[in-house]
Amino acid sequence: MSREGTAQNNRTAAFHSGNPPGKSSFAHQYGGNYKSGWLAFLPDSWLPYVQLARLSPPAGLFLIFLPHLFGILHAAILQQSPPLQLLQTSAMMLCGSFFFSNATHIWNDLIDAPLDARVERTRNRPIPRGAISPLAALVFTITQAIGAAIFLKYLPLKFFRSTLFALPSIVGSTYYPWAKVHTNFPQFVLGICLAWGVIMGSLAMGMEPFGVEATRNGVRVRLDYSTVCLFSAVVLWTMIYDTIYAHLDLEDDIKVGIKSMAVLFRGRTRPVLWQLLTCMAALLFACGKLNDMSILYYGGVGGAVIFLGMMIARVDLRDSQSCWWWFSNGFWFVGGFISTGLFMEYMHRYLLCGISNDA
Repeated sequence: MSREGTAQNNRTAAFHSGNPPGKSSFAHQYGGNYKSGWLAFLPDSWLPYVQLARLSPPAGLFLIFLPHLFGILHAAILQQSPPLQLLQTSAMMLCGSFFFSNATHIWNDLIDAPLDARVERTRNRPIPRGAISPLAALVFTITQAIGAAIFLKYLPLKFFRSTLFALPSIVGSTYYPWAKVHTNFPQFVLGICLAWGVIMGSLAMGMEPFGVEATRNGVRVRLDYSTVCLFSAVVLWTMIYDTIYAHLDLEDDIKVGIKSMAVLFRGRTRPVLWQLLTCMAALLFACGKLNDMSILYYGGVGGAVIFLGMMIARVDLRDSQSCWWWFSNGFWFVGGFISTGLFMEYMHRYLLCGISNDA
């Protein structure tokens, strides 16, 4: 058999096994024709759309949903909301996050396509490799954005008011692809977009974390400071993990002119990450202090801080595989710890309230 035939057979075997030939698997999570896991059961024509929406693995979906969940749990604690409302609201926001995640990731790939074609890890994504036309991607984005907008109708506020509250996230997510060209801090822009989920999660529970009220003496701005602390902590968390993620393409980003904190602080990134973590920890503990949280909450956020510290200490920023592993696994632990701390605090107060009412 010829060398070309052997190579072709190897590529065919790799396609069916889901293992890319000669490439580490992280580079093909959202690109190429390689199908593994549940993707193997889908028609080939569906694969580019799943890749555009970042559904395998669904890291993007849960990175968007988790801040919403934080906001939901935080509002439930403050309002002593019933468990059924907490469950129903979480399910609704998960569905809304699904469509919003799809829309933002497709939009990001649509705008980034010319740059993605010049970066080794991303050049096999659906648009650069020609699996989906830009027009088809735009239509797909619009349908997912409409799907996300529908869920605004089910928030306790009127649709127009809910849309106004969501507007900063919509504008920020629309602008984000260009932030990687305009500023050295696209991670901050992304942090604002994702952390806005805390605000929307609070609204979904019927709690407005900020507002403007007319009084006899003029106008009064109402602000819940504990929500501000939680929101700011999520911004910093996003900046930490996305800076680590940005190291995946550091060399290519420098060549093609993509900006990021990884590019700006290259060689000095780790001290910056430690400073961000210190501020994040202070904000999470301030959130607990403002709400008189119990040790259950602090145990959860303490676990998140410890794991993030281990992540910063152990990740090899020069190794793409290491960066991918800590990024793709780390957010589950950190998000899980914070969610658990908030949920345990909610259950603690709910049970105490029930015991007090029985007495």
